This record gives sequence, C-alpha cells and structure tokens, in this order.
Amino acid sequence: MKQLVIPAALALLIAACSSTPDSKDAAAGAPVETRDGASSVATVTTGGVDGRGLPAVLTDPKSILSKRSVYFDYDSYEVKAEYKDLVTAHAKFLTENRKYKMLVQGNTDERGSREYNLALGQKRADAIRKMLSLLGVREDQIESVSLGEEKPKNEGHNDSAWAENRRGDMLYSGEF
Repeated sequence: MKQLVIPAALALLIAACSSTPDSKDAAAGAPVETRDGASSVATVTTGGVDGRGLPAVLTDPKSILSKRSVYFDYDSYEVKAEYKDLVTAHAKFLTENRKYKMLVQGNTDERGSREYNLALGQKRADAIRKMLSLLGVREDQIESVSLGEEKPKNEGHNDSAWAENRRGDMLYSGEF
C-alpha cells in the first residue's frame, strides 16, 4: 500500500506546484517566458521601476537623467560648463529621492602611467561628487572611485577614442 501512496502523493504535489500564466498575470507585468522556441523573456516593470529597482525617469532616453557621463579635457578634472546642468539634474533627483545612492567612477584615457591615471580618475570622480554635494546631496548618498584607464568606453588609440575615455560615470544603486 505504501508503494502506491508515495508516488500518488508526489504526483499530487508536483501538480499543485505547477502553474500556467493567465492573462491577468500578464497584464500585471508578471514575467512570462515563451516556450515555443523563442528565447525572449518579457521585461518586468512595476510602478515605473525597472528590474534593477530604478525609476523610469533614470532610464528614459528622453530624460536628462538617462545621461550619466561627464567628459573632461585632457589632463583636467574640472567639470566643464556644458555638463553642469546634467550634474545639477542628478543632484536634484538625489536630494528629492534620499533612498538612492550613486557611485561616481572616474576614468582616463590610456596615456600616462597607471598611478597617474588612477590619481587623475579619482580627481575627476571627486570633482563630480563635490559638485553634487555642494548642490545639496548628502555625503552618504555618494561614493567616488577611480578606474583609471581600466574601463575604456572606446578601445581605439586616437584622439576621438581618448576623448570618450576621459569621463566620470554616474551610476545609481542597481547599476554597480
């Protein structure tokens, strides 16, 4: 008798645990994976927040907040006037949304020694962090770190590639 009860109980348990998505779940934004050979999975968004927990305003390409890089001149760590509105917009977002944290990554091009580039990358990250702080962002919301030449945006070895690599990237929790 035990030999019949155990397999029956297991079959019942497995059947109870399985489910199929219904249209109500799909409309609510539940992830649904197609089983017809397609390998796509629907992106889940609830309440204007993406899968990383970021509000849509931070990822909408039409929003200034979707832009996260501040570019610097050669051998400089001064935030250019053309990027002050961008940093100000991020500062406003952070002061209005105290639960979010930001990591500022300072980057350089490949020219210069490793030590020099790490120091310059830190100065670039700190310049953005200081500007955010002066605009009212709490110190515990911002961290700055140098990546030096280790994370190039452009792998090229010319002026335009180097210009893309001289930057500070502003990343929110969930992106780092």
